Amino acid sequence: MASGNPREMLNAFTGGLKDLAKTNGANVRAFSGLLETTYKAAALDTKTKELISVAIGAYNRCEYCIVFHVYKALEAGATREEILDAAMVAVAFGGGPSMAYTVTLLKDSLDEFAPDFNK
Repeated sequence: MASGNPREMLNAFTGGLKDLAKTNGANVRAFSGLLETTYKAAALDTKTKELISVAIGAYNRCEYCIVFHVYKALEAGATREEILDAAMVAVAFGGGPSMAYTVTLLKDSLDEFAPDFNK
């Protein structure tokens, strides 16, 4: 269950993957390999792919996806404005529910993680 604290949620997700790998290593490695391959710069750079992921997370109302991909987008060099702009695309498709996640968890994730990358 989500705690509502973006950093705790990020740690729970990444820690959960490590725990699951103890019994389902092949599955976790396959998932991690898919992410690694998908997010490598190709026709789109990593930042753009992370912005797309932020929008998809907000559209799908996936709390852990929002937290993880806001963090990864910031890590890839995205600005607060770019992340919020991507989220507004999700709102255009997802309406009120996407807006609710954008103005709460997504915004809280930006507030929590942005200082990590603005040093």
